[in-house]
Amino acid sequence: MEMVKIIINGKEVEAPAGSTVLQAAELAGIEIPRLCYDPELSALGACRLCVVEVSGNRLLPASCVTPVFQGMVIETESDSVVEARKTILELLIANHPLDCMTCNKMGACKLADYCYKYGVKESPFAGEKHIYSIDDSNPFIIRDLNKCILCGACVRACEEMTGKDNLSYLNRGFNRKATTAGDVPYIESDCVFCGQCVAVCPTGALTEKSMAGLARRWEIERVQTTCPFCGTGCNFDLAVKDEKVIGVLSNPDAPVNGRSLCVKGRFGWDFIYNEKRLKTPLIKRNGKFEEASWDEAYDLIAQKFSEVKTKYGPDSFAALSSARCTNEENFLVQKFTRAVMGTNNIDHCARVCHAPSVAGLANSFGSGAMTNIISEVTNEAELLFLIGINPTEAYPVVGYKMRQAHRHGCKLVVCDPRRTELAAEADIWLQQRHGTDIPLLNGLMHIIIKEGLEDKNFIAERTENYEAMKALAAEYTPEHVSEITGVSVEDLYRVARLYATTDKAMAFYSLGITEHICGTRNVMSIANLAMLTGHIGRPGVGVNPVRGQNNVQGACDMGALPNVYSGYQSVTDQAIREKHEKVWGAKLPDKVGLKIPEMFEAAHEGKIKAMYILGENPILTDSNVNFIKEALEKLDFFVVQELFLTETAEFADVVLPAASFAECDGTFTNTERRPQRVRKAIQPLPGQANWETICQMVTRMGYPMSYNHPSEIWAEMASLSPSMAGISFERMEKESVHWPCPSPDHPGTPILHIGKFTRGLGGFQPNEHIPPGEMPDADYPILLCTGRIMQHYNVTTQYSPGINSVWDKEMTQVHPQEAEKLGLVTGSRMKVSSRRGSLVTNVWVTDRVQPGVIWMAHHHSETPTNEVTSHHVCDIAGTYEYKVCAVKIENVQEVG
Repeated sequence: MEMVKIIINGKEVEAPAGSTVLQAAELAGIEIPRLCYDPELSALGACRLCVVEVSGNRLLPASCVTPVFQGMVIETESDSVVEARKTILELLIANHPLDCMTCNKMGACKLADYCYKYGVKESPFAGEKHIYSIDDSNPFIIRDLNKCILCGACVRACEEMTGKDNLSYLNRGFNRKATTAGDVPYIESDCVFCGQCVAVCPTGALTEKSMAGLARRWEIERVQTTCPFCGTGCNFDLAVKDEKVIGVLSNPDAPVNGRSLCVKGRFGWDFIYNEKRLKTPLIKRNGKFEEASWDEAYDLIAQKFSEVKTKYGPDSFAALSSARCTNEENFLVQKFTRAVMGTNNIDHCARVCHAPSVAGLANSFGSGAMTNIISEVTNEAELLFLIGINPTEAYPVVGYKMRQAHRHGCKLVVCDPRRTELAAEADIWLQQRHGTDIPLLNGLMHIIIKEGLEDKNFIAERTENYEAMKALAAEYTPEHVSEITGVSVEDLYRVARLYATTDKAMAFYSLGITEHICGTRNVMSIANLAMLTGHIGRPGVGVNPVRGQNNVQGACDMGALPNVYSGYQSVTDQAIREKHEKVWGAKLPDKVGLKIPEMFEAAHEGKIKAMYILGENPILTDSNVNFIKEALEKLDFFVVQELFLTETAEFADVVLPAASFAECDGTFTNTERRPQRVRKAIQPLPGQANWETICQMVTRMGYPMSYNHPSEIWAEMASLSPSMAGISFERMEKESVHWPCPSPDHPGTPILHIGKFTRGLGGFQPNEHIPPGEMPDADYPILLCTGRIMQHYNVTTQYSPGINSVWDKEMTQVHPQEAEKLGLVTGSRMKVSSRRGSLVTNVWVTDRVQPGVIWMAHHHSETPTNEVTSHHVCDIAGTYEYKVCAVKIENVQEVG
């Protein structure tokens, strides 16, 4: 890096060529006041508060937009500079309310700070003042334009961080304002309530509504933690006052997201104080729940679980752990299931989302996880190839980064049957038919091989079974693939050539790939495409499944699966099993346990007699839920540990109250294999943390579980798991590390498969087209696809007063053709029926879906989408086929 020598305030310093005066000053430890400058935003030079004196320049330039040059002499606090800054501040407060004593931003207002620094108490400039009405029309943000200084930070944040372009400037001169399109309130605009505008606002113009009047900024204790929603792994600070969480504040040092958050992360935390939170154990007596003591609950659980094990054998028990809970809690649940109950019947919700990723990538590469890291989206990638993933809805901060990359020149290809936000913005959008991902991928590989664009050296040196894959791909001609998928031959060639010839192409996928009857084969087909072109094992490439829940990666890592211990160590390997037996002091089972669908089938058949579920709600989130309800009703004994009396908890014999993420110490592992700290901000509402409840329950059964802190649980796990042996709580406090990390001096592994695959040679896995398990027919002529929306999470957000006050009902997407046939309009009520059940929902008429298709989310109890979804599962991973099933739709008025 070329450096230049400059003099700042009489001191010679060096700065990188091309840097600004403000950046050079910061490197030298010299602070220059600024209002419009933000390191995460483009430089604007609007506020002029950062002016400096440069020798030879008769004007005072803004340091945030002035580049340094060799020999430059700068004064940052000369008399002329100070006088200029005072004048600028006097001009700003001339039309700014001086209600600092009651302003919610007091203590974190840069304008007030600089007025204090330069002794500006009032303005000598008199004139007209704005009297704008305050916009508090939404439950999240208070917007007071009377306090806006037109620094433009909110406009740039909306455009450059989130990419929504919801804010811009209106009018000129005195009437100029930063506002929404049409100058409407936030709630009526296209705002997604990510709150980035609030995070960058230097004054009280934009503030968090939940914190209004509750605390001065210097009274707030900030507790850094990890978001409890999607798998991105965003960090933020919980704002705590008087032992109570009052809001969320961005933390600029967050390793994955910086200050960016989505509406759930910034404003969905309030579920922790929902009045429906459980705070005491419940025991069902005579069909009704009654409050009980912890001892009563533990005694009953110990008695019943022990009786079931003794009478019916260890495999009559099954447990579901949770991707919502910490690594430490998941580790304890699988340890309890194996060491105490004596069975490998342990699973969690990865089974219904990313189990095909674990199985498919393990088959192809040897490791079932994301190969690269999120920061490469903006720092390295030249092409983003998205298939079966809707990032701006399901993983918003990842979606924001993808949009940033695209706007800075990165190419974007989206393969999706639905017109998502990024599909509409993409360079190429392939709108394949539902359930045709394998032929689409085979067709791209056919073209790449036909045109000689494959990476021959990579294939020869680092892979095996190529000839078999090549022979299969030869059958998938562009014309044949176009007929199956509906994608034009021309677009197939365009995408194949672009992906193959781009040096740094990152592939991303999610549940649109995995939640199919052929989900594992879909995953292996993406791996085939990446290996064919050498897009593995270096920065800016890779195969990257984005995990759906906050700790679905970690729950898998911890061994909450029926076939592996923590660190993906096989339960059938005798040496590994003996290692665990020695540490746990118990004989462990040697056969693979049941997957979630198999558990409910076994319960239906009377083979599973008792279950324990931690933090999962399969009656809302799993497919074909009427079958699951029948299975739960047949259990002899059922225990649920949960925050709320959920649909699943209603079936339990004992309900143990759980602690939320804000009440727990521990770790979550995000989608890029990065364990991060979860820190307790408040005392647990039930009186104890989840790990303590689990330990006390298990100890009551005669197997002592004794830990002083979750760090000890992690340490036990790490001692048994070579891939995580080098990661400790102490290390996580200092740095962010990706596994594999086999020793304390190992730097971690942000990028997998550099030079060599985990399995040795990467394995091409030829895959034929497998149609969905159920397709529309004469009786059920409509295809139903399901997924998530940005504002909601599988569970918990339904209990957020703020989020649920705005997004309180299911809006099913219906194509205009179908709507016209049935006389439906947006807001109509519609009955949806399948061979498994029926429900009534609300209609949103949109061409985002294809003709003959409807799309539903599964967030709302009042609209139990999964009562109609398919019973078909991936034959390898056991994941439900949520993405395709056959239904019929009817206008409710006509039905009535």
